[in-house]
Amino acid sequence: MTAMAWLAVAIFAAAYVLIATEWVHRLAAALGGAALMLLLGITDAEHAFFSEHAGIDWNVIVLLLGMMLIVSVLKRTGLFEYLAIWSAKKARGKPFRVMVILVVVTAVASAALDNVTTVLLVAPVTFLVCARIGVPAAPFLIAEVLASNIGGAATLVGDPPNIIIASRADLGFNDFLVHMAPLVAVVLVVYVGLCRWLFRDAFRVDSAEAADRAAEVATLNEREAIRNPRLLIVSLIVLGLVLAAFVLHTVLHLEPAVIAIVGGLGLLALSRLEPGEVVKDVEWPTLAFFAGLFVMVGGLVSTGVIDQLATAASEAVEGRLGLASMVLLWASAGLSAIVDNIPYVATVSPIVAELVTNAGGHQSAQVLWWSLAIGADFGGNATAIGASANVVALGLAERAGKPISFWQFTRYGLIVTVITIALAVPYLWLRYL
Repeated sequence: MTAMAWLAVAIFAAAYVLIATEWVHRLAAALGGAALMLLLGITDAEHAFFSEHAGIDWNVIVLLLGMMLIVSVLKRTGLFEYLAIWSAKKARGKPFRVMVILVVVTAVASAALDNVTTVLLVAPVTFLVCARIGVPAAPFLIAEVLASNIGGAATLVGDPPNIIIASRADLGFNDFLVHMAPLVAVVLVVYVGLCRWLFRDAFRVDSAEAADRAAEVATLNEREAIRNPRLLIVSLIVLGLVLAAFVLHTVLHLEPAVIAIVGGLGLLALSRLEPGEVVKDVEWPTLAFFAGLFVMVGGLVSTGVIDQLATAASEAVEGRLGLASMVLLWASAGLSAIVDNIPYVATVSPIVAELVTNAGGHQSAQVLWWSLAIGADFGGNATAIGASANVVALGLAERAGKPISFWQFTRYGLIVTVITIALAVPYLWLRYL
């Protein structure tokens, strides 16, 4: 590697250590690392701001901004309070039942929408329902984020890396349903059982206090939580149109980011709310953190670091489909834990395309695409910055005054990632190899 490449690695590693140890705020670490890469010429303005493969992914930033605007308007209708009371009543105030409901809803919604949008919608409900039943919100939010990355793997639109893979491999919506959804269904069942052990401390509440809270919750009327019926109807119509457009985006020839921002700005206009108040709820620090992270990863891409790693791996396993599949699965999980899985997949997918071509385009070689998708999607759970949904959730928790540290998230995420990737090994081997 060149001197610039080593310098890029050093800056990225230093920023990652600062984020992981929380010696400085993660936003300062990400933006500081990005600034150094720009000042030292590792990357430049053209690459950082305008390159599709080595710069800020504006599609992700704008998609998040649009959905944050929609969620900000929805918060003012009372919908989240309604859902919080409803779920608490259905679970009869029992913490584990509440977690199961929220986890399953999050996973299913992430498959139908996308995991980032789902986290934006479910997080406010989580804070409210946890306050109602008197339990800490952090374990519940972490459980939901992990479920969102698992559920999002099931469909083409569920996780951003899947969209990149589908475009490069010429795969359709039904391809992901057929090949990914069966594994996700099994993994989700295992994960729900795993939650009982992983988050067991969150379910320990005083029995008398729990009984009192359950009785209190049973007396609540969720319909009274709706503060603005007109705005709720308008918001749900706009959200429904946005979600339908997400599913049909390939037919409509519209990028998800365009759909989200048009929906967000359209709802803001129709809401009759003060725009300044709505915009205050946007997670600007989270968006800035993503921008810094994309610039740093772009520096690794521009200097050829990630490409060299991927090429070396492909050369080592070329011609051995089973070995290539397993290496790709585990390596993707490991690298997606360190680098956000969106830029990682964008960088590695050309290498996988070359491997599939070298295999003569044989149908069995498609296992490499599924190995990449599973590794990147499930591997995103491993650390707090492994997937976009993770970063968004941490930002929401911090704003709500219930901060989640890097290691608080990661100690759960690593366990879930190892177990889910291990479940994928026999699935890939028996079905394709």
